[in-house]
Amino acid sequence: MKIFKIFIILLLITNFSELKSEEKNDILKNKILKNIRCLICQGQSVYDSESEFASSIKLIVDRKINEGLKEEYIYEFLREKYGDWIVYDPQLNKNTYILWLLPLLLFLLGGAIMRKKIKI
Repeated sequence: MKIFKIFIILLLITNFSELKSEEKNDILKNKILKNIRCLICQGQSVYDSESEFASSIKLIVDRKINEGLKEEYIYEFLREKYGDWIVYDPQLNKNTYILWLLPLLLFLLGGAIMRKKIKI
Protein backbone atom coordinates (compact mmCIF):
# COMPACT_ATOMS: atom_id res chain seq x y z
CA MET A 1 0.00 0.00 0.00
CA LYS A 2 2.88 2.38 0.80
CA ILE A 3 4.46 1.66 -2.56
CA PHE A 4 1.18 2.51 -4.28
CA LYS A 5 0.95 5.86 -2.42
CA ILE A 6 4.55 6.71 -3.27
CA PHE A 7 3.89 5.83 -6.91
CA ILE A 8 0.82 8.09 -7.02
CA ILE A 9 2.73 10.97 -5.42
CA LEU A 10 5.62 10.62 -7.89
CA LEU A 11 3.18 10.46 -10.77
CA LEU A 12 1.46 13.67 -9.66
CA ILE A 13 4.78 15.48 -9.15
CA THR A 14 6.02 14.59 -12.65
CA ASN A 15 2.72 15.65 -14.23
CA PHE A 16 2.83 19.04 -12.49
CA SER A 17 6.43 19.64 -13.52
CA GLU A 18 5.57 18.81 -17.15
CA LEU A 19 2.69 21.29 -17.05
CA LYS A 20 4.95 23.99 -15.64
CA SER A 21 7.57 23.44 -18.33
CA GLU A 22 4.90 23.58 -21.06
CA GLU A 23 3.53 26.77 -19.52
CA LYS A 24 7.03 28.28 -19.42
CA ASN A 25 7.54 27.33 -23.08
CA ASP A 26 4.24 28.99 -24.04
CA ILE A 27 5.18 32.17 -22.17
CA LEU A 28 8.60 32.25 -23.86
CA LYS A 29 7.05 31.56 -27.27
CA ASN A 30 4.53 34.39 -26.87
CA LYS A 31 7.27 36.78 -25.71
CA ILE A 32 9.41 35.98 -28.74
CA LEU A 33 6.50 36.15 -31.20
CA LYS A 34 5.45 39.57 -29.88
CA ASN A 35 8.98 40.89 -30.50
CA ILE A 36 9.21 39.61 -34.08
CA ARG A 37 7.91 41.71 -36.95
CA CYS A 38 5.76 40.11 -39.63
CA LEU A 39 7.45 40.83 -42.95
CA ILE A 40 4.16 40.52 -44.86
CA CYS A 41 1.83 42.58 -42.64
CA GLN A 42 2.75 46.19 -42.04
CA GLY A 43 3.02 47.15 -38.40
CA GLN A 44 2.00 43.78 -36.96
CA SER A 45 3.96 41.36 -34.88
CA VAL A 46 4.01 37.68 -35.77
CA TYR A 47 1.94 37.07 -32.64
CA ASP A 48 -0.91 39.24 -33.99
CA SER A 49 -0.64 38.27 -37.65
CA GLU A 50 -2.42 35.40 -39.36
CA SER A 51 -0.43 35.39 -42.61
CA GLU A 52 1.33 32.31 -43.96
CA PHE A 53 4.68 33.85 -43.08
CA ALA A 54 3.59 34.37 -39.48
CA SER A 55 2.31 30.80 -39.27
CA SER A 56 5.63 29.44 -40.50
CA ILE A 57 7.58 31.63 -38.04
CA LYS A 58 5.34 30.43 -35.21
CA LEU A 59 6.16 26.83 -36.13
CA ILE A 60 9.89 27.60 -36.37
CA VAL A 61 9.94 29.30 -32.97
CA ASP A 62 7.95 26.47 -31.39
CA ARG A 63 10.34 23.90 -32.85
CA LYS A 64 13.41 25.82 -31.67
CA ILE A 65 11.99 26.12 -28.13
CA ASN A 66 11.25 22.39 -28.08
CA GLU A 67 14.84 21.75 -29.18
CA GLY A 68 15.92 23.57 -26.04
CA LEU A 69 17.35 26.72 -27.61
CA LYS A 70 17.36 29.88 -25.55
CA GLU A 71 15.69 33.13 -26.54
CA GLU A 72 18.93 34.81 -27.69
CA TYR A 73 19.77 31.94 -30.05
CA ILE A 74 16.30 32.00 -31.57
CA TYR A 75 16.60 35.75 -32.23
CA GLU A 76 20.07 35.22 -33.70
CA PHE A 77 18.74 32.46 -35.98
CA LEU A 78 15.94 34.72 -37.23
CA ARG A 79 18.33 37.67 -37.72
CA GLU A 80 20.67 35.52 -39.79
CA LYS A 81 17.82 34.26 -41.93
CA TYR A 82 15.70 37.44 -42.33
CA GLY A 83 17.96 40.32 -41.28
CA ASP A 84 17.93 42.72 -38.33
CA TRP A 85 14.64 44.29 -39.40
CA ILE A 86 12.62 41.26 -38.26
CA VAL A 87 13.19 42.06 -34.57
CA TYR A 88 11.35 45.02 -33.03
CA ASP A 89 14.13 45.56 -30.46
CA PRO A 90 17.37 45.69 -32.48
CA GLN A 91 20.80 45.18 -30.96
CA LEU A 92 23.27 48.03 -30.59
CA ASN A 93 25.78 47.74 -33.42
CA LYS A 94 27.38 49.96 -36.04
CA ASN A 95 24.24 49.93 -38.19
CA THR A 96 21.90 50.97 -35.35
CA TYR A 97 23.94 53.62 -33.49
CA ILE A 98 21.84 56.46 -34.86
CA LEU A 99 18.63 54.61 -33.99
CA TRP A 100 19.70 54.33 -30.36
CA LEU A 101 21.49 57.68 -29.96
CA LEU A 102 19.14 60.03 -31.86
CA PRO A 103 16.42 60.12 -29.15
CA LEU A 104 19.05 60.89 -26.50
CA LEU A 105 20.58 63.64 -28.62
CA LEU A 106 17.17 65.18 -29.33
CA PHE A 107 16.33 65.09 -25.61
CA LEU A 108 19.60 66.82 -24.70
CA LEU A 109 19.17 69.40 -27.48
CA GLY A 110 15.60 70.12 -26.37
CA GLY A 111 16.76 70.49 -22.76
CA ALA A 112 19.52 72.90 -23.80
CA ILE A 113 17.05 75.01 -25.80
CA MET A 114 14.56 75.09 -22.91
CA ARG A 115 17.30 76.06 -20.47
CA LYS A 116 18.46 78.87 -22.73
CA LYS A 117 14.88 80.15 -23.16
CA ILE A 118 14.18 80.11 -19.42
CA LYS A 119 17.39 81.97 -18.49
CA ILE A 120 16.70 84.83 -20.91
